[in-house]
Amino acid sequence: MLTRKDIEKREKKVLVSYAMYSKDTRGRRYAEKEPAYRSCYQRDRDRIVHSTAFRRLEYKTQVFVNHEGDYYRTRLTHTLEVSQIARSIARELGLNEDLVEAIALAHDIGHPPFGHAGEDALRSLMKDRGGFDHNLQGLRVVDELEERYPDFPGLNLTWEVREGINKHTTMFDKSKRLAELDPEVSPTMETQVVDAADEIAYDNHDIDDGLTSGLIEKERLSDLRLWKDALSDLKKRSPGLSAKIQKYQIIRSLIDAQIRDIVEASETNIADAGIDIK
Repeated sequence: MLTRKDIEKREKKVLVSYAMYSKDTRGRRYAEKEPAYRSCYQRDRDRIVHSTAFRRLEYKTQVFVNHEGDYYRTRLTHTLEVSQIARSIARELGLNEDLVEAIALAHDIGHPPFGHAGEDALRSLMKDRGGFDHNLQGLRVVDELEERYPDFPGLNLTWEVREGINKHTTMFDKSKRLAELDPEVSPTMETQVVDAADEIAYDNHDIDDGLTSGLIEKERLSDLRLWKDALSDLKKRSPGLSAKIQKYQIIRSLIDAQIRDIVEASETNIADAGIDIK
């Protein structure tokens, strides 16, 4: 049977030198005995999945509100797509897949309803009380608002997952970095992978949902090189596809191309910098 100690030993053999090993965690706010058969990051992932805030993502807007139909992405389905893409990248780069998964599943847990419009409205309403920031709210959720355990508030997640929530950064995320989470230090590579995966996920599923809703017309994408190349390649490989399958296959190709580009560019930069991966 695979124990936590076995998992930690396997990480040392499989992961690169700059990955975040679970045995090197800075720990939790409240001391706990770690489980026998899960790493600390696997426990974090499980606590996030079972939380009330995670389930509530089902009804929170990504772009289209929930009642528009069950085809369109919600915060929950977006989060699952980010997790899948991030794990794929982490696996290729030799990073800690369990930590990546935990951060990805929690990265939007502080979002209000109605997407970024909801956040803008809350920020305006709360401007005299510190404003509103969904990353800081995410930390508040996992540190305080979830009530499940008798010995501590929140989910008592590891320092590294909490840092990943606080330092989650895309064009929509410019959060205040908390002093206790080393604000001047770059986040773990695992956090950076989640940031990239988030952008890949929403860029592509917004196109998918936009085409389905009719808000984006396929002809308007024809001048975009990535779309044009993917469409041309698909027509050569599989001519005569229906418009529906063609759309799915192009989106699939775009995601794959962006993942491959991140992995290849990262490997090149790491080699050029002379970083020892083992």
